[in-house]
Amino acid sequence: MALTALEVSKSKATDKPQRLADGGNMYLLVQPNGAKYWRMDYRLAGKRKTLAIGVYPAMSLAEARDRREQARKLIANGVDPVAVKQAQKVAFVAQSENSFEIIAREWFAKHSPNWKENHSSKILARLENDMFPWVGTRPIGEINAPALLTAIRRIEARGALETAHRVLAICGQVFRYAVATGRAERDPTGDLRGALPPVKRGNHFAAITEPKKVGELLRDIDGYQGSFVVQCAFKLSPMLFVRPGELRKMEWVELDLDKAEWIIPPEKMKMGVTHIVPLPTQAVAILREIQLLTGHGKYVFQGERDHDRPMSDNAIRSALRRMGWANDEMTPHGFRAMASTILDNMGYKQEWLERQLAHEEPNKIKAAYKREAWRMYLPERTAMMQAWADYLDKLKQGAEVIPLRA
Repeated sequence: MALTALEVSKSKATDKPQRLADGGNMYLLVQPNGAKYWRMDYRLAGKRKTLAIGVYPAMSLAEARDRREQARKLIANGVDPVAVKQAQKVAFVAQSENSFEIIAREWFAKHSPNWKENHSSKILARLENDMFPWVGTRPIGEINAPALLTAIRRIEARGALETAHRVLAICGQVFRYAVATGRAERDPTGDLRGALPPVKRGNHFAAITEPKKVGELLRDIDGYQGSFVVQCAFKLSPMLFVRPGELRKMEWVELDLDKAEWIIPPEKMKMGVTHIVPLPTQAVAILREIQLLTGHGKYVFQGERDHDRPMSDNAIRSALRRMGWANDEMTPHGFRAMASTILDNMGYKQEWLERQLAHEEPNKIKAAYKREAWRMYLPERTAMMQAWADYLDKLKQGAEVIPLRA
């Protein structure tokens, strides 16, 4: 007699395994621990076998019956359903092992030990945010140019054209690794040459250097209505004029607020040299305020969703856009050019500025000495940073401040 769904749901365990028959040699096996399994006994080539159909309640009675009928058709044609199930499992595992995400992570693990931490974290974040959700589970050998372009277009659509180009380049490296290891036949990124519009580049990052416009920008930053974390990072951007990646990855362990110093380790710097940023009183005040929110974690400017990672590398750029500052007018990197230009006009020595900007020393002999002299010009730079923060305050207030050479 066939089972009913109610009988299946109400079946209870006993001290011994019990079988509840449903017909067609299928039954529900109820174990003493309460687990329930769909099983089917059959004979093929004179041998008695059992097919594991599924587990209840993940597989309902109706679904189990469908599987039973599929198995009976195979048996009628002399095909062993157990062998078919095993082959499907092997194929699924092979497909999973050859997925884009698995191979991309394998490629990343092989090469990332040779990269700087800030570079490797950026590569992985781009893959995790922009590629894995869309093509991560697909077998890499089945991903063609149109499928890849669809994922890349999502990046372009949010206005991150340069990131789209970089992610496409990363994908090319992953595909070439897959070809080299025998898991793909070709790299489809070559078919996408010209599919993305070129990134328009000037000689420099767009930056505002006219004092009146700087004051306008600073007032906009003060009125920014986004998250408190981004707001604090936004306020520090013009004041400290470090590289955007250095700012967003600021860690509490690098800060000494009592000494008003931020010491960035060499592995996080573009030039691979320890860098010290004197903190003006205004910066210390901002950091003490955000310390109440993020001081228990690693990063000062922690991610909105994942507090164990820094905020998005696009956060400041997006904030500028939302306030109406176009990409060809002002960029996150432009705060460095803003400070450098105005401070130079104010008469500060070029050596102090170059040291504070952490630029590479063009004279290689001098550079060898300066690698150990990361505190060079520190008193002068400390005074300069405080004067710069005070100057920004006056611009923000709308004062008529004309930079004069000292």
